[in-house]
Amino acid sequence: MTPKEVLQFAKENGAKILDLRFMDFPGLWQHFSVPIHELEEATFEEGLGFDGSSIRGWQAINASDMLVIPDPDTALMDPFTQHPTLIMICNIVDPITKERYSRDPRHIAHKAEAYLKSTGIGDTAFFGPEAEFFIFDDIRFDQNAQCGYYFVDSTEGIWNTGREENPNLGYKPRHKEGYFPVPPTDSQQDIRSEMTLMLEEMGIIIEAQHHEVATAGQAEIDMKFAPLSKMADQLLRYKYVIKNVALRHGKTVTFMPKPVFGDNGSGMHTHVSIWKEGKPLFAGNGYGGLSDIGLHFMGGILKHAASLVAFTNPTTNSFKRLVPGYEAPVNLAYSSRNRSAALRIPMYSASPKAKRV
Repeated sequence: MTPKEVLQFAKENGAKILDLRFMDFPGLWQHFSVPIHELEEATFEEGLGFDGSSIRGWQAINASDMLVIPDPDTALMDPFTQHPTLIMICNIVDPITKERYSRDPRHIAHKAEAYLKSTGIGDTAFFGPEAEFFIFDDIRFDQNAQCGYYFVDSTEGIWNTGREENPNLGYKPRHKEGYFPVPPTDSQQDIRSEMTLMLEEMGIIIEAQHHEVATAGQAEIDMKFAPLSKMADQLLRYKYVIKNVALRHGKTVTFMPKPVFGDNGSGMHTHVSIWKEGKPLFAGNGYGGLSDIGLHFMGGILKHAASLVAFTNPTTNSFKRLVPGYEAPVNLAYSSRNRSAALRIPMYSASPKAKRV
């Protein structure tokens, strides 16, 4: 949309509030709101101010003033707010120099896409993350001077087979048996379908939804691949929808890699391919049906793996997931079909367009 079209879109949908969103450096969506009358065509050039020193890892307090510049292409109505609210994702800009902010993850993604084009190797990098998550009924945790604990619970949890539920009807998937029996053992079909339909209403194409391997409500909803920046925006929108639909049902969602001991954790397999002028570059006659470019792409990841894990596995809990026997990538290697390899070449289709890592 153009700025003028956004203003018309807001009017047609009766928007009363404008919600401006951006991503902080550790990876959490942030926002603030203004009355819709504050949105003008000039806003898309001049932006709106906020305190950059209150965002983790950003500005010092003596240089706190920053601007958000809304991206008109991201305009959507929020399906969860009581008052009609227009959402837009923003770029972060320095108010003095008017340059994009170096610590804005969205800017980093845009620079990565521009760099790919500048190399001449390809013009588009497609990403397809498979985000997994747990839908819990209750969580409690604390760490203080005299104790430390956490408790997670789900009516699906195999540990609740003996709980008085008046009545307890069973239907609780055992460890590693959540993939994927029909209801009533799968108690969350309708919640996942509601999530799926709402995601599609917000312009995100969904390919599949299903219960995942673990007990206690592990789930997966898969998005169709998209270019890097678009997919990054979509993934944040995805997490927002998943968590808020769960909240409507009195449940809570976590994307934490390993919230349950002794069962599968939640990974995020991320399918990647590079294209040029509408043609896939990873298809070839090499190992797993890959081209030299595809093999070299994997080689670069293996070479820089020690640095990349700062982003792919940023927490101690990330490594709790990486143990043998739980479908986790525990080997720093590449392989076709083998899910224990850090780099897997899916073999679902022989089509060159489907060739990816």
